Amino acid sequence: MKIHPLVTTTEALAELCARWAKSTFIAVDTEFMRENTYWPDLCLIQVADEHEAAAIDPKADGLSLAPLLDLMTNNEDVLKVVHAGGQDIEIICNLTGKTPHPMFDTQIAAMALGQGEQVGYSNLVDAWLGIQLDKGARFTDWARRPLDKRQIDYAIGDVTHLAVIFPQMLEKLRTTGRGVWLNDEMERIADPSHYVADPQTMWKRVKIATRKAEPLGRLKALAAWRETEARNKNIPRGRIMKDETLADLAMHPPRSQQDLAKVRGLSTSWAGNEIGSRLMDTLADAEPLPAAEMPARDDRRPGLGREGALVSDLLKLLLKIRARDIDVAPRLLARTDELDLLAAGHRQDLAILDGWRFEQFGRDALDLVEGRLAFGVVGGKLKITRIEDDTQPSEIAD
Repeated sequence: MKIHPLVTTTEALAELCARWAKSTFIAVDTEFMRENTYWPDLCLIQVADEHEAAAIDPKADGLSLAPLLDLMTNNEDVLKVVHAGGQDIEIICNLTGKTPHPMFDTQIAAMALGQGEQVGYSNLVDAWLGIQLDKGARFTDWARRPLDKRQIDYAIGDVTHLAVIFPQMLEKLRTTGRGVWLNDEMERIADPSHYVADPQTMWKRVKIATRKAEPLGRLKALAAWRETEARNKNIPRGRIMKDETLADLAMHPPRSQQDLAKVRGLSTSWAGNEIGSRLMDTLADAEPLPAAEMPARDDRRPGLGREGALVSDLLKLLLKIRARDIDVAPRLLARTDELDLLAAGHRQDLAILDGWRFEQFGRDALDLVEGRLAFGVVGGKLKITRIEDDTQPSEIAD
């Protein structure tokens, strides 16, 4: 594979993108810093196909990322391959309002191939290529210039190895018939709504022990205010205020700005400064949360009770056994909340009762809760047995 020097001009980037646009896939990774900022500080972008790879310097004077962003978001003929790419996707979405599409995440694919639920990149490379990566540059300050050759080589390795691993993974998915298992997951990670932080909905991410309209209305107003303050200052939202403090203020609003000095998690200076004044104005203007926005009670999830909880535990055991037998990450087969719902008697709108998940797990799960499956120990190994009648169970083949 040809490795290009660090790309620092729009012309060089455009030439590369013109060739990458003719490839069936490109592997993509980014290096960024965000410890002290609201917006990720994009420092490097690495791209490779089967023939050539390059690192692009977005901080280079005069360089426009337009050719690459167009390739990432508008070219549907080129598959974009990432590993645990959530933050890389977020960066592209912040820059363009779009996500790369179509996409393939090798961490998700590894779940279908029995490599665990969150296999790291180093472990992936070791498992597929037998290469142990040098981790010495992991803690590089990627924003500092110039970058030396060791740093650039380390960064490019994240895509050159991925470009070799991806075709192998794809072939194994084809031969095992598991490629279809990933379609929904790949579309999910490409959904822009996962990466856009709407100030008006940020309150939904904060835990608060109430369903009353007044404190929820204050929570919504405070969360939106915090998001705006963090964006304007370009600092992490937690630097403005932690979630716990946000919820406490929503539940127990101070009567005056001076009372902010008594709030745990806030600087005493807020009792007299401008940000404290803006906070108090936000609380004063907050209205009760409208009925239409109230968090819906999930009526499908009544208390399981003692027996239902035991059934749910059996379903989780079944999930472990089936995941072991077919060598797949349990989380790809089913979520815990779905098992609770099934144990509580629900049958509608459960992913485990549809498509490939039903074939691989849902049918057995349904049989278990309806009394047609049991567990047994055969040769010291836990097995699933099917109850054919009241007295004669038969073992299910692995």
